[in-house]
Amino acid sequence: MNRSRLLGGLALAAAGTAFFAGQLVVQSAWTTSFSWADNNISDLGMVSCRTWGDPARYVCSPWHAVMNAVFVANGVLIGIGAVFGLRGGGRGRVARYLLLAAAIGCCLVGIAPADVDENLHVLGAALVFLLGNVGMIAAWSVTRGPRWLPVLFGVVGLVATGLHLSKHGLGLGVAGMERLAVFPLFVWFLVEGALIVRAARRRIPSERADAAGVA
Repeated sequence: MNRSRLLGGLALAAAGTAFFAGQLVVQSAWTTSFSWADNNISDLGMVSCRTWGDPARYVCSPWHAVMNAVFVANGVLIGIGAVFGLRGGGRGRVARYLLLAAAIGCCLVGIAPADVDENLHVLGAALVFLLGNVGMIAAWSVTRGPRWLPVLFGVVGLVATGLHLSKHGLGLGVAGMERLAVFPLFVWFLVEGALIVRAARRRIPSERADAAGVA
């Protein structure tokens, strides 16, 4: 059991790490200006070079394939983390289902860049932004960390999602508000994953000792 929890924790921590590292690496390849306030995260995965969006901005991401691969990897890792990392019980089951939906959304975002299939891309993003944040809130009773943390992060994410969709940047820019909508979710994946790994590693030696005693 604790070995599977260890796998789940590692997967969640890897999802959080890959999400942030992937963006920094891919945006570093841009030869045009890139702004967290003006450029959406999805701009990093767009295949073509052109003016795009509302507000309009020029998008040209040389390493878009890397970003889309990261999105898909995020989906796989979140799915593994949700299934093996989160503890059981009714509330835990609800959180797992919601986060599995968000994992599917991550995969869709990577499989269908915004300029390839915008409708499918938007569906994937909605699953991440909405069900991901709701799933994080639902995990309050099974978290390894403070119970208020996923609730606070989830509420911030949902409020920021509403502001982003209504194009209210509140000084952060519309794209900056998008980041506020989704960054807390991936920070929580990283923190929760690390806590799960720590707890699982502490228990594995006792499992070995118990097995040796039985033998």
